[in-house]
Amino acid sequence: MAMLANKSVIVTGGLGALGRVVVSELAAQGARVAVLDCSARPDAGRAEVVYDGVDLCNASATAKAMESIAAQLGGIYGLVNVAGGFRYEPISEGTLDTWDLMYETNLRSCAAACLSVLPYLRSNGSGRIVNIGAASAQRATCGLGAYAASKAGVARLTESLSDELKDQSITVNAVLPSVIDTPANRLQMSGADFTRWVSPTSVAHLVAFLLSDQSIDITGALVPIVGRM
Repeated sequence: MAMLANKSVIVTGGLGALGRVVVSELAAQGARVAVLDCSARPDAGRAEVVYDGVDLCNASATAKAMESIAAQLGGIYGLVNVAGGFRYEPISEGTLDTWDLMYETNLRSCAAACLSVLPYLRSNGSGRIVNIGAASAQRATCGLGAYAASKAGVARLTESLSDELKDQSITVNAVLPSVIDTPANRLQMSGADFTRWVSPTSVAHLVAFLLSDQSIDITGALVPIVGRM
């Protein structure tokens, strides 16, 4: 039987390169998938419900979209926070605007989605949250200060929320990829050895596992998935 048969899962950022692969994998595992995304694209892949043009940093807009999704899907079992952004900028050559942008895009959006989904998970008596962090949050190199700081915030959010919810049968975990093999990354780093990068499919498989009943005893984990980087 499929790991996620008939479970309703929301994927933020589900119209992006990684998000679309995650949506496809969850649907293949039997999940009923809804997407929340700030962008608008004509092809939503295998998602059953799509809310595009949603400002994921706006708590009220996110909560309103989740309320509609819960009504359409008959509740919410899980949340996958893929939505985020990236900037490479050495600190001495950059501005605080980049730090604000990374905070809003990566951490605030994740926190807003987590807060908005909690009433539905609690009403179930169980649930799953999986956040997409970053391996660089554990040790940032040149140019990754703002990005890694925001993703370190996602890691701390994951740990704190998992501890808060551990007695409510709601697990909260994060996946920490290195460089993911996406068209955008290939364009930006055209001279790199792409075979060393992490496949979006590998990330999606890990996300599906963390959403499933098989991961019932895993919470507060920050799981690295780094390929051969």
